[in-house]
Amino acid sequence: MGIGLILYFGYLYVSKRQTMKQDEYIELDGVRVNNLKNISVKIPRNKLVVISGLSGSGKSSLAFDTLYAEGQRRYVESLSVYARQFVSKMKKPEADHIIGIPPAIAIQQRITNRSPRSTVGTTSEVYDYLRMFFARVGHTFSPVSGEEVKRQTTADVTAFIGSLPAGEAVMICAPMFVPRGRPLADHLQLQLANGYVRILKDGEAVRISDFLERKSIDREKKSGLYLVIDRVRADAESEATLSRIGDSVETAFFEGRGECLVKWTGGEKVFNDRFEADGITFEEPTDKLFSFNSSVGACPTCEGYSMVMGIDEDRVIADKSLSLYEECVLPWRGPKMSMWQKRFIADTAGYDFPVHRPYKDLTEEQKALLWDGIPGEVYGINAFFKHLEQNTHKMHFRIMLARFRGKSTCPTCKGKRLRKEAFYVKVGGKDIGQLVEMPVSELRKWFEDFSLPEEDFKAGERLLCELRRRIGFLDDIGLGYLKLNRVAGTLSGGESQRIALAKSLSGGLIGSLYVLDEPTTGLHPRDTHLLIDIMRRLTDAGNTVVVVEHDEEVIRSADLVIDIGPEAGEHGGEIVYYGTPGEMAGAPKGTSYTVEYLTGRLKLPTPKRRALNHGEIEIKGGYKNNLKDIDVQIPLRAITVVTGVSGSGKSTLMRDILYESVRKQLNHSSPSAVGAKEVLFDLNKVQNVEYVDQDALGKSTRSNPVTYIGAYDLIRDIMSLQPLSKQMGYTAQYFSFNKEGGRCEYCKGEGVITVEMQFMADLQIECEECHGKRFQDEILEVTYNGKNIYDILEMTVNEAVDFFRASAEAKVYPETIAESVAQSLGVLQDVGLGYVRLGQNSSSLSGGETQRLKLASYLQGENKKSTLFIFDEPTTGLHTNDIKVLMDSFNALIRYGHTVVIVEHNLTVIKCADFVIDLGPEGGDKDGGHVVYSGPLRGLLKAKGSYTAKYLAAEMERE
Repeated sequence: MGIGLILYFGYLYVSKRQTMKQDEYIELDGVRVNNLKNISVKIPRNKLVVISGLSGSGKSSLAFDTLYAEGQRRYVESLSVYARQFVSKMKKPEADHIIGIPPAIAIQQRITNRSPRSTVGTTSEVYDYLRMFFARVGHTFSPVSGEEVKRQTTADVTAFIGSLPAGEAVMICAPMFVPRGRPLADHLQLQLANGYVRILKDGEAVRISDFLERKSIDREKKSGLYLVIDRVRADAESEATLSRIGDSVETAFFEGRGECLVKWTGGEKVFNDRFEADGITFEEPTDKLFSFNSSVGACPTCEGYSMVMGIDEDRVIADKSLSLYEECVLPWRGPKMSMWQKRFIADTAGYDFPVHRPYKDLTEEQKALLWDGIPGEVYGINAFFKHLEQNTHKMHFRIMLARFRGKSTCPTCKGKRLRKEAFYVKVGGKDIGQLVEMPVSELRKWFEDFSLPEEDFKAGERLLCELRRRIGFLDDIGLGYLKLNRVAGTLSGGESQRIALAKSLSGGLIGSLYVLDEPTTGLHPRDTHLLIDIMRRLTDAGNTVVVVEHDEEVIRSADLVIDIGPEAGEHGGEIVYYGTPGEMAGAPKGTSYTVEYLTGRLKLPTPKRRALNHGEIEIKGGYKNNLKDIDVQIPLRAITVVTGVSGSGKSTLMRDILYESVRKQLNHSSPSAVGAKEVLFDLNKVQNVEYVDQDALGKSTRSNPVTYIGAYDLIRDIMSLQPLSKQMGYTAQYFSFNKEGGRCEYCKGEGVITVEMQFMADLQIECEECHGKRFQDEILEVTYNGKNIYDILEMTVNEAVDFFRASAEAKVYPETIAESVAQSLGVLQDVGLGYVRLGQNSSSLSGGETQRLKLASYLQGENKKSTLFIFDEPTTGLHTNDIKVLMDSFNALIRYGHTVVIVEHNLTVIKCADFVIDLGPEGGDKDGGHVVYSGPLRGLLKAKGSYTAKYLAAEMERE
């Protein structure tokens, strides 16, 4: 389903018992979903409830697979006959009874919306309101004169005539258009028959009958003639006269195709009701004009994507810290091509182009001059590449074009996605492109200080209020550093969740159930209170909020804590604590890991710090995005944590600069740094680089943990070596759900069928042929030590390790392969994924689980090269007790000679770091991108202006 907002409301479930209880509790009895062990629980309504516990203990099974799934199923029951046919196929949560579930909204972590068209503005729906706002109150201004473009109406002409001196003789005329091929005499006869008496020729009124009698009429020009619609005397006091003038003006606009001439004794004036000025016909503002998903508003060059295949700026200007004089333009280097640079410098001498200023410090106008030049006077970079394109018969020109070609910002819209006509429309002096490029916090202030003329205010009052409210929610939830035009696919899971939360809150729903999946992901401890405030506003409005969460501050702020455990997988699934946070101190010792850590009875030991004497990676002059020419050093063979508030520049520094620079240098594709002046390191000490993020493992819906680490190939070999397989000729391919042979062909080995509902999220129902077992019945008859292939895939990693190890020890053939499977799966245990089922769909894994699965594949690999590992928030979905297992895996990487860099906010991980880089002090372009602290952990606590130091000190004091 992905991150998204799915509303399920409107169903009716009537029973006396529910009527009695629904105002107080959501009541669940005998829940046996996944590993939940017949639990019964009451969840108070209109409260903030946190479900905690170890990873894999059953939290999501209770929150999403039970509460939300039952809400979804009951909603479908209330729909049409067509929709209800799927209800019987939808898997009902296994429970004795569930009472009092209100309409449900699920906001999950997984990011599936990777469309380049989706932005922060469209995801939060702010942009939809912004489009309507501009269409309703926007004013169009001519790019030539800067004057406002207005359509002149009948009222405007009537008012003008009324302003003339009383009694003034006025003629209301319309241009006369004679159809091609029709003689002028015939057309005048037709107008005479229509009741018109006079025409205006050369400024003089002439009777049509007299004009027709002229012998030279056949030689008269058809153009320049006006039809006299009416002759009146100006009288602003007479309603009858004004009414007559209004009717005549409307007729003149009709006959004159939008143009009307008013002539009086002292002069004449032309009016038109066309939307034009300075010889340009403009489009009237509509909401589609501002939509880049519509052909009406999308830029015709990039079709609304903002990027096109062309000359890549990052390839042409690889090092933006260099100036033109220092040869920042790569294709202008060398004895021959440097002539273009010398010519450009000479031609721009009169334009004061700063040839010694770094490219990154040039203004937009100066960059435009460098790229576009001046026609006939200055030849820029684009002219250079046009020259290459015109001479592609030369091999070295074709090679150079290919070298610098890639995805680049659209040259027509400059990445703004819309056609140029959309930017002629302004509100408060700004066009829509300028507003979406503002950080949300600045946009909020702009709208709060913004005022509209009275007439526009009446038209856009409701839209203005809605915009202020929705933008305010985004800022309140800690996303003030984001811009509305940021692509949604670049957001972290936590950012996407918080956008969905703000969208939910702005919807103003009451009486609903919100089920949230770790919304603090990616949130600095400084901003956690913002999220708690939002959830409190939801409960205050009459909603129930159920949060799956590990964050200590969120747990302490809850009205009720339900802790699932005591362990993970088959050893979990029980309620080990049910009560308020304040009652935890009185809970018996050993009640649950959550209680033990929150009461301070259990603590993670602080590790011994490593010596930082194995060399370093040095980043000099990091400037990309909001980074302010920063210099940082990353020690090798150590754990470095990069932290800071959201939007401070962590991902830019680690992913866009460090990872890309090291990768390109290792691949010898570019010796230059990306987004920095230099990135220096010893190629003998860093031989490989891996960026481990929370992106899905692959696009295949049949991907699962055991296939990702390669252990499934061994399992298939085991099944193909069984006596029945040899007898029937079943090879390893027959036990694959990716190939034909043994898999169920009805569901193609997926075990489920996806039904597109159109009006709501797609439904996944169990396959009717294989009943979710993925394979044909004859394949399931093959067993190994009493288990068929489906039984093995249903095992958790912990169960599978014990099963294959026991089979190897019992000498069940082939025991050597079984031991290899146990060893391969043991790596998953080492990274804390022992509770995951072998055949679990990879798309159902959280971002943190996905990262740990990737980590497991690296740990079991045979690559002995010294590798730089960069992890992006690996503690997502991890309980404090699980972090110890994760840190053990990181320490194992260090022992193998690798380097680990972690982008993280979790204070427990920061405590375990050897070296810390703290960015900030705030987020966004204005106050973000500075190095607040860089050095060993012990020095961080003394860093002034560091929010991380403040919260870390408080954490260490509690210990």
